[in-house]
Amino acid sequence: MPHAAILRIAYHLPENEVTNANLAKDFEDWDADKIFDKTGIAARRIAGGGEVASDLAFEAAENLFRAAPELRGKVDFLLYCTQSPDFFLPATACILQDRLKLRTSTGALDVNQGCSGFVYGLALANGLIESGAARNVLLLTADTYSKYLNRRDRGVRTVFGDGAAATLIGAVGGDNASLGPFIFGTDGSGAANLIVATGAGRKPRSSATAIESEDKSGNWRSEDNLFMNGPEIFNFTLKSVPPLVEALLSKAGTRYEGVDLFVFHQANRFMLDRLRQKIGIPSEKFVLELEDCGNTVSSTIPIAMQRVAARGELRAGMSLMLVGFGVGYSWAGVMMRVHPEFGAGNGTE
Repeated sequence: MPHAAILRIAYHLPENEVTNANLAKDFEDWDADKIFDKTGIAARRIAGGGEVASDLAFEAAENLFRAAPELRGKVDFLLYCTQSPDFFLPATACILQDRLKLRTSTGALDVNQGCSGFVYGLALANGLIESGAARNVLLLTADTYSKYLNRRDRGVRTVFGDGAAATLIGAVGGDNASLGPFIFGTDGSGAANLIVATGAGRKPRSSATAIESEDKSGNWRSEDNLFMNGPEIFNFTLKSVPPLVEALLSKAGTRYEGVDLFVFHQANRFMLDRLRQKIGIPSEKFVLELEDCGNTVSSTIPIAMQRVAARGELRAGMSLMLVGFGVGYSWAGVMMRVHPEFGAGNGTE
């Protein structure tokens, strides 16, 4: 039976950079240093007015194909993970198949998932490959949360950035699986704590939903904007992620010392520091890669992985734990072994 392995990652960030100094002009009581102290983010990239998530995904995929042109003709399945689709229908994955000039025999599927979406995408790719349905799966992750943010809502505007990643998962030989085991979790009772409430079937947008109001923290938004209950998201994370890590270690038959690197969803530095300390992960094994790009939702993990690889810090056979968590509530984790084909220099920004 074939096993699945991550073979390449590339990513793309939009050109427009918004620094903390830029944001401080809109939030008089928060200077640039205060924003950094609270988030660990110094800058984030924001898509242009006519630039959508699939544009970023396209560029990330093209970066991957520029590094390895032969892969374009070998993709059997395209998975597109986003919460910023081009249209309600058709699936944006179908549009990307045509735009990327992939074969018409390629399967294409949208996945509406956020912060845990990369791990969910890896699980779907793993299933396609191990079942024999595909040999090479292109997983694209892209989000443009900036389109949903109110300029006067510092709770979200300081945190989120736009970005995309392209990950090639392929069938490999050998006795040891490169991906797995996986752990998943869902608690939909927390859905309202990170939500864009209007615009789809449940609540269409209207003049009434566009009315802005101020909350008790001084943030302004309408029902058409993204709402995040920061304290509740923080509590959910501290409650759900440590048991996930323990369950995944147990399922993999290993302990903390058997993991070379922990790559968590790059939400913000404060949350990640608290998680690392609560779980007991040494700082030298814990990846932080969000200072210059912010929280890019479904793309934070692959962007972090690619940057570590580009610095030459990944070696074949290394054991990594990948953990995503957030909107939904949804959480997921996977153990992986670094395949020899994935290493320094695979893909670019």
